[in-house]
Amino acid sequence: MSNVIQMTNVSKKYMKQSALNDIPLTLPIGKIIGIVGENGSGKSTLLRLIAGLSLPTSGRVTVNGEIANRRISKVVSYLSELDSFYPMFTVSHAMDFQASQFTDFNRAKAEEIMKFMQLEPHVKIKDLSKGNRGRVKVMLTLAREVPYILMDEPLSGFDPMARESIVKGMISYIDLESQTLIMTSHEIAEVESLLDYFIAIKGGSLLRIAGVDELHESEGLGITAWMKKNYV
Repeated sequence: MSNVIQMTNVSKKYMKQSALNDIPLTLPIGKIIGIVGENGSGKSTLLRLIAGLSLPTSGRVTVNGEIANRRISKVVSYLSELDSFYPMFTVSHAMDFQASQFTDFNRAKAEEIMKFMQLEPHVKIKDLSKGNRGRVKVMLTLAREVPYILMDEPLSGFDPMARESIVKGMISYIDLESQTLIMTSHEIAEVESLLDYFIAIKGGSLLRIAGVDELHESEGLGITAWMKKNYV
């Protein structure tokens, strides 16, 4: 079984609204990949399709050769932009619950990330700030030992001072020998230095997929500057 994420002519519609149009995509493995685009361009939809949480209207999405559906969670750890906690859980309870759902959840790693994130294990989720709930989500997502980590706006809710630390932490807890990180972010300037590749979506269509170094060498541009040039 080949380790690869592949989309073959994938389209997604919600009622009569088109979210993605005829996307062909094969993603490199063992890389950090950013999905970029304007609000409403289809970034989150693309991530949900890879995670198997949404099914394409037409076309085919496969992960390691298997059709992406909810069972694909055995090889995918997904961070949603939305909170999905039981509010009465403490941080420690949230780790217990994650461990009960996924046999690959590494409790020791989760506790190490919890300390890095400066979270207290006995504080209830409902009493945490938005930023600290975001830290819990990042912790739970990164603590799974799976090939693919998908993060939808992982920096949402963090103040600028915290983002740099969170970004550095995300990298230190990913093993690129065996894991691939795919993320969406509005904070392109803050994550660009981490990215190996970027996928640009515009109006639901694939505009470009390229290596960040390739972009620098061929056009002398970073992702932010390239987007300003191409999203007009």
